[in-house]
Amino acid sequence: MADPIVILPSDPLLPRRTDPHFAWEAGLIRAAGGSSALLDHDALLAGDAEAAVRRVPVGSGPLWYRGWMIPVARYAELADVLADRGCALLTGPDEYATAHELPGWYRTFEPVTPASTWLPGTSWDRPALASAASALGGRGPAIVKDYVKSRKHEWHEACYVPELADLGALASVAARFAELQGEFLAGGLVLRRFESFARMADGRSEEARVWWLDGEPVLIGPHPDCPASRVEPDLSAVRPLVRELGCRFVTTDLARRAVGSRDVAEENTGGRDGADGGWRVVEVGDGQVSELPSGVDATVLFRALLGAAESARA
Repeated sequence: MADPIVILPSDPLLPRRTDPHFAWEAGLIRAAGGSSALLDHDALLAGDAEAAVRRVPVGSGPLWYRGWMIPVARYAELADVLADRGCALLTGPDEYATAHELPGWYRTFEPVTPASTWLPGTSWDRPALASAASALGGRGPAIVKDYVKSRKHEWHEACYVPELADLGALASVAARFAELQGEFLAGGLVLRRFESFARMADGRSEEARVWWLDGEPVLIGPHPDCPASRVEPDLSAVRPLVRELGCRFVTTDLARRAVGSRDVAEENTGGRDGADGGWRVVEVGDGQVSELPSGVDATVLFRALLGAAESARA
């Protein structure tokens, strides 16, 4: 029987080669006893799914994808054309959407993540923004993002809203966010209660990224934005929620609430929502498109993924 396969993106300039960003993952896959096949990510995004998978061997059976983010609709197209070739993504389109986009996972993780609401589409008028702000208590700080990503590197112009009661500022940040995201805006606008998290000496949050397979944590490491962080999060509250979500391969980004922080939501609930120093889920993601931080030994992760693919073929 052939080795289990993980699909990786091809190099846009040299399509017979793995994208350099994922070359080290290809090495880990080989070392763990698997092999990789190449996906033309650009062709997939352009709507030509059949061309995108022409280098995936027919009859490959169950397999994983590891690579750049894929819009939900394009992922469904990818799953369909692979099925026609005798292949099966071990994360189906519905599972992918659930873990990849905030509306899919938020209700499950609501007790341990900042309060959020969302507006579908790509443009939002003042009444819609006012309604969304009201759903978060109508005052206090918040951030805006889409269903998948924020513009945190343009923090003050396209991410952070200091005061929800200032609808002019909220509208300005939302409009700038939509402008910068452009055609890559995923799903709609998310308005998310801002919470303060513990920070390292350089000012970045001490975030951990936990990789889960079939409800169990396989790899715990830093978030890619803060690879120097070495935190060990308490997973006791998160583990049952990951299992409840029902997606095979997911990531959770966790950060500890800053001591002394307090938000409007806590004032209204007597401090029960996210007590000082508690671990909070900053983001949930599909494990196939979550970034691995540099310097992390991910051998155990790929061994687990290949083992799951092998079991699915048995």
